[in-house]
Amino acid sequence: MPLLNGLLEHCLRVADGRQEKTGALARELLNDWDTFWVVLDQAERPLSHNEAERALRPWVIARRIGMGTRTPQGTRAFALLASVIETCRKRGVSPWPYLAEVIRQRRKGLPAPSLPSPGT
Repeated sequence: MPLLNGLLEHCLRVADGRQEKTGALARELLNDWDTFWVVLDQAERPLSHNEAERALRPWVIARRIGMGTRTPQGTRAFALLASVIETCRKRGVSPWPYLAEVIRQRRKGLPAPSLPSPGT
């Protein structure tokens, strides 16, 4: 790949040059060169492995808008709810009936039911 080879040569040239920011970027690219371009050799791989980060993004925004939580218990509850809701969505199941059942069971002193299986 001529374009990629040209980029590699340029990074090698400027990595220790006088331009601090350009050199830092070139060094960063060189440090992880093989991992950046693996998708060019293996087309079946996704361009990003950030699926979990993308799923959590709305929760991070909600936490910021809500000014965070005020206690460790609130932080744990928020994280657990986010995890349960996203897991249910990933499995194609509405989280709300499951959460209602968890509350019913816990009020009776029983353990929470297992997360629903996909499509149930």
